[in-house]
Amino acid sequence: VGIPPPIICRMLLLLVMGLAWSFHGASCLPHPTGLTWAEEGAEGQCQCVPQLCPRATTCSAGLVCDHCGCCLECGNAEGQLCDLDGSGTFYGRCGENLECQLDIQEIGYGGIPEPQCVCRSQAAVCGSDHITYQNICKFQEAVREREGRNLSITSNRPCLAVPQIKHHPQDQVNVSGHDVIFMCEVFAYPMALVEWRKDEEEFGLPGDDPHISIQSRGGPLRYELSSCLQIEGVRKADGGTYFCIAHNKLGNATAKATLLVTSAGTCVPACFVCMQGNKRQKKQSRTLSMRPPEGPKLHP
Repeated sequence: VGIPPPIICRMLLLLVMGLAWSFHGASCLPHPTGLTWAEEGAEGQCQCVPQLCPRATTCSAGLVCDHCGCCLECGNAEGQLCDLDGSGTFYGRCGENLECQLDIQEIGYGGIPEPQCVCRSQAAVCGSDHITYQNICKFQEAVREREGRNLSITSNRPCLAVPQIKHHPQDQVNVSGHDVIFMCEVFAYPMALVEWRKDEEEFGLPGDDPHISIQSRGGPLRYELSSCLQIEGVRKADGGTYFCIAHNKLGNATAKATLLVTSAGTCVPACFVCMQGNKRQKKQSRTLSMRPPEGPKLHP
């Protein structure tokens, strides 16, 4: 049965429009329309022709419809500002598995809360690359960044890992009689236990010393532990090297810091100041890696 010429012409026209649509970019509309694309019409009404949509690129948070509902554009990633009303007219819309929320904690700190994109699930996941991702959104970012590589979720919990010290205690110079605080932040799954020791002493701190105390709490992130060593009214005898030791059933990790105690008006030895400056410079210049020395790894 022959096809009437008008129908053939119409089919060819639709084919050409479809090719133009796929070549120029991606659209939110299921089929091309005959409208003329523009940001907004004279009366604030969006006008759209999918053939003129800009080409969609690889986006860490995936693609979302623009505020006109016409073209696809990059969604905002976790932590980026967003439009709370979902319009996407000013900051834009949140990407896949993200929603726009106000951080009400800012009010408690005297700040002005701003709407930010937050991952709907804050549960950590373990990837097939043995990296722990903070949440599903971070995992999806890694998938998009490693396009072409096979990456999947192997567990809806962190990867089993030896402790990783994320925040090391810092070397300090202090005057006798002042207070000193050392801080140590540890990530591990299973959760780690943290203890403090000084120099080569056999027993852990604080022992029976009333001017030394240790406080530990969970956080700031899940599966992390923050531990503080406080020395009140520091004395000359408190000078030395302090060790933060984290351990679980898979292994342990250690970080250390040196305390130099001086008298009021005493000049700090130049070698110690130089050592401190070199450490800070190296810390700033090196590329931070979330890869622990052994075992599974933690993704930021």
